Amino acid sequence: MRVHRVRALLMGGQACVFYGAAEFSRDTDLAILADTENLARLRRALADLQAEPIAVPPFALKHLRRGHAVHFRCQHPEALRMRVDIMSRMRGVAPFPRLWSRRTTVELPGDIRYDVLSLPDLVQAKKTQRDKDWPMIRRLVEAHYFQNRSKPNAAQIRFWLLELRTPELLMVVAGEYPVIRRRLQPRRPLLAHASSGDAAVLEEALHAEESAERDRDRIYWLPLRQELEAFRHAGQTG
Repeated sequence: MRVHRVRALLMGGQACVFYGAAEFSRDTDLAILADTENLARLRRALADLQAEPIAVPPFALKHLRRGHAVHFRCQHPEALRMRVDIMSRMRGVAPFPRLWSRRTTVELPGDIRYDVLSLPDLVQAKKTQRDKDWPMIRRLVEAHYFQNRSKPNAAQIRFWLLELRTPELLMVVAGEYPVIRRRLQPRRPLLAHASSGDAAVLEEALHAEESAERDRDRIYWLPLRQELEAFRHAGQTG
């Protein structure tokens, strides 16, 4: 992707590894800029990887802009059987230009660099109906908290108050920063429980919040799933 100057951001389980919330993943998940020029660069990169589409929908700009993921399997010997999933639009996640402007660039020995979805954007992208994503959200925000708690800035404190899913830590942050907590409580009503000191009630409120978010994701994906079924049916009958 870097060789062909593809505007792409690593996300998914492999991005979680960079943030200290390890998750094993066989897939490489990428958010990309969905425009004609970037898609042409992406096609060249996929050709180098000998990557072939493995599922619906077809690899087309309109499907990426609609919110579908496009899936590939690499046949190049150095990436044999690696699955690459490409997306451009995700529920509740900012447009790609904003994601790119606040990306994290990870530099490794040997002048190797990776452009990664920022941690807050990665957390938002993982608010899905899948069971495996919610423990990962919890670990990501916990890791962010422990890495920055000694000298946090206002943006980091707001992020913790809005996204922490660990009752004990959320109560600590709510107690340490009551002014910010009160300001954010209309956006996240369960913060009222974080200041009460009742971990059991807060845990129940967190479960309800997760359940509501999962329902929103199901509703979002319903028309897209119907389109995928139409693609599959067309492929079977065409």
